[in-house]
Formats: sequence, C-alpha cells, structure tokens
Amino acid sequence: MTKQKQAATGTLMGLALGDALGFPTEFNDVPAILAKCGPWRTMELPVTRGTAYITDDTQMTLALARGIRTAMDRGPLSPLRLARPVRDEFVDWYHSPENNRAPGNTCLRACMLLDGDRPWQDASQIGSKGCGANMRVAPLGLVPGLSEEQRAGAAQLQAALTHGHPTGLAASDLTARAVRLLAQGVDPAGLVGQLRSYAYENRDTYHERWLGDLWTRSQDPSARHFVRRGWDECLAVLERLDSVQRTADPELDPCTYTGDGWIAEEALATGLLCFLLFPGDPLTALRRAACTRGDSDSIAALAGAFAGAHLGADAWPAEWTDRVEHRDELRELGALWDA
Repeated sequence: MTKQKQAATGTLMGLALGDALGFPTEFNDVPAILAKCGPWRTMELPVTRGTAYITDDTQMTLALARGIRTAMDRGPLSPLRLARPVRDEFVDWYHSPENNRAPGNTCLRACMLLDGDRPWQDASQIGSKGCGANMRVAPLGLVPGLSEEQRAGAAQLQAALTHGHPTGLAASDLTARAVRLLAQGVDPAGLVGQLRSYAYENRDTYHERWLGDLWTRSQDPSARHFVRRGWDECLAVLERLDSVQRTADPELDPCTYTGDGWIAEEALATGLLCFLLFPGDPLTALRRAACTRGDSDSIAALAGAFAGAHLGADAWPAEWTDRVEHRDELRELGALWDA
C-alpha cells in the first residue's frame, strides 16, 4: 500500500459514502428509486442539515475497526486479543441510541446474547448468513503486517460473533481478501479469478484457533464438512460473477445477475459486480449499486470499499467526503493504516 494512494482511507470513506447513498433506496425497487432520485447516473449524495447519514453498515465497520485497533495496541493479533474488544464494541453498538438505522435482526439478536459472560460461540447465530458480517469486514483487509492466517482467521472470527453460518464466514474472508488485493494493486480484471483460487485453496481449512468449537453448533458431521459448505456456496456465486463480469449490461439492475445481496455471498458478488462494471469511475459504481432492488446500502458500501481500495482516497470528491457522517473517525482510522 503506497503512501500516496491512501488505500485505507479510500476504502473506509468509499464504504461510508456507498452506505449513505444507498440508505434512502434500501427496500425500494428500481422504478421507485428512479421516481424518487431521478436517473441513476446522476444520483446525488442525500444530505440532511449538512450531513449524509450512514446506516448500521458503517456503524459496525467502525466498531470492528476500533476493536482491531484496541487489540493491536496490546500486541500481535490473536483470537483472544481480538474477540474481547470487538465483542465489547458490538455490545456498545447494540445499546447505542444511534442504533436506529434499520439494523439486521441477526446482529441485534447476537449482540444481545454477547452482552454477558457466555462463550461467544453460544451467541453466534449459526443458521444466519445475512450480509451483516461481510459488510463490516473491510478493515481486516487494510491492517498492515498480518499473516494470511491472521487475516483469514480474524475475518472469520468477527463474522462468527454474529453470523455463524459457514457461508457468512467464507464471504467475510473473501471480502477482506478482495480489499487486500485491490489495496496492493491487483488488476481488477483478474480479481475474481484470484478470489476463486483462494476459495479452492481454503475449502478444507477450518480455523480452529480462531473459531474454537463453533462448528459443533451446526448439523454438520465434521468441521471440514461445515466449512466446505460455506466455500462451495461462495464458489458458486463467484462462478456466476466470473461468467457475467465482462458482458453484464450496466443499465440492467446488477441484482439480476448475482442476486439481491441480503445474504452474504450475494452481497459480495453484487458489490464486486458494481465495482467491476466501472473500475475507473467510482461514483458511477456507487450510484449503480445504490440503484438496485436488493440490499442497496450494503451492496453500495461494498462497492465503495472495493473502489476505494483500488483507487485510494482521491477517488472521492471533497464535496461528498466533507459531508458524510463520522468523516473524522473514518479519516483517523484510515491514516492509522495508511501509515
């Protein structure tokens, strides 16, 4: 990650801007969005009293980022060092009066259960693969100096605190991986192929050091069976993405190709598709993502994270970044990891 590019700042700011752009369009179909916002290619950042408001997607990204910072202030990243501060941040988010931005039921249920002494594995919603785990994982693609095992294990652990389904774990791992590769300068044209290779390589890896006995809460006969189930669902949607990324019509709702994004693997694929349709035009990628029939704020948040990782902080115009909620903290965390 070069200093000039400021990939961490670009990623966090892009995620928040996509989230803010998609906030008013979530739960609407495309005709309703067009009626409300006008042509999608000229959608403006929605500003109320000078502020572009974000949703739980950015709130939980910041909670995770603060937890990572606390953990790494105490030494090298490890499961015990990460789980406690991130758990505390998630519980704080759960109790915050600001937690009124249409948060997901899985996150609410799990965070309620995390507020206490039970092992986190007992709070995890083992049947949920909603996109709430991978919409917030981008910071783990940005932290410098982690080994592959640390990055993958931490991405899956933070997912499992709320979403215990193996597809939620694999999609979070892949999302962090995509952010990391783009921040390092990987050509977007080859990104999906690299993610598919990564998924194949990790298909049999259960990160027991990070996840403990989480898999035993499922109906799977073994840890390997559990984890394969998640990777195979992600591989299926990555194959779908690979087959359409060069031929998809940008005027058609991206959800038509890779799904509506309410579940983890579809949020990853559709967020990536929006970015890959316009790899050099980040605002158009955000606008396309926000004008979708699916989970618009999460799809746009992911598209913004990928675009920001690829292009850096200069991707985003000042008239947008100066208005987005939590801009000071987003810049502070970005600067920490850009350094």
